Amino acid sequence: QVQLVQSGGGLVQPGGSLRLSCAASASILSIYTMGWYRQAPGAQRELVAQITKYDSTIYADSVKGRFTISRDNAKNTVYLQMSSLKPEDTAVYYCRVLLTNGNIYWGQGTQVTVSS
Repeated sequence: QVQLVQSGGGLVQPGGSLRLSCAASASILSIYTMGWYRQAPGAQRELVAQITKYDSTIYADSVKGRFTISRDNAKNTVYLQMSSLKPEDTAVYYCRVLLTNGNIYWGQGTQVTVSS
């Protein structure tokens, strides 16, 4: 069983920045991808950004140029730096880990609210 502990999030004004963190209990050697998803009220959960063990990244078109995903292998942690935040970025953000054996684990979710 892999534990994912998220931190960060909260309330920020439009144009502001936030950083989310997700620490995994799994060895970095067993992790294939680490990523962030979000779910707004009444909407489906969607991919925000993902990074692979080879450090290749993908981003949703809506966040390209504003969000940056990174990972610290020594800490088994993935980060999401969010800048130029917009009200439409408001959602619950979830960390997701895909292991090399195919198992998927989710974090507990953290609320991000962008509002003046």
